Amino acid sequence: MPSLTSPYILPIILLLGSNVFMTFAWYGHLNYTSKPLWMAVMTSWGIALAEYWLAVPANRIGYQVYSAAELKTMQEVITFAVFSVFSVFFLKQAITVNHLIGFAFIAAGAFFVFRA
Repeated sequence: MPSLTSPYILPIILLLGSNVFMTFAWYGHLNYTSKPLWMAVMTSWGIALAEYWLAVPANRIGYQVYSAAELKTMQEVITFAVFSVFSVFFLKQAITVNHLIGFAFIAAGAFFVFRA
């Protein structure tokens, strides 16, 4: 069984973390629309810096064992999963059947990208 520092596992963990930061950077300000836009942009930019500190190493490490297309596919699937949780718990917006259907199409695309 691969360890958490394996180039097969570590990129997934790092991409998960980077997507949490990026989701907050892009959408977290929506709960604070009374704040000036410049403040939202600057705060988001600061949060995105932390995201890059996780995403870049994830891709550099992962590229040892995954193709660029596989890394991008992982990132997209993780993004949708993280955003779904964020949407429900932070933005208080429900996930609909259409969202689930869209996720199923993304998962089907991931299947074909990773198919040998």
